[in-house]
Amino acid sequence: MIEKTVVVSMSGDAEERPVAVLVQIASRYESKVYLSSGDKKVNAKSIMGMMSMSFVNGENITVIADGEDEAEAVKEISEYLEK
Repeated sequence: MIEKTVVVSMSGDAEERPVAVLVQIASRYESKVYLSSGDKKVNAKSIMGMMSMSFVNGENITVIADGEDEAEAVKEISEYLEK
């Protein structure tokens, strides 16, 4: 399992499109992928779960992946959140 905490720096707050893209990225990987903020942890492959999470610029989000391609999943999702 790999975890990486990143500071969100996306253009605009989490609207439907950025969240949908994030779910698509997470779904490319075989690993289990979660995002965590505070006491909330959601499955990054679940659009409903992701919609319940806020992504505010400057907020710390922890990307967690567990599986055979975990390093690649954490890298790509972290890069997306920080762009």
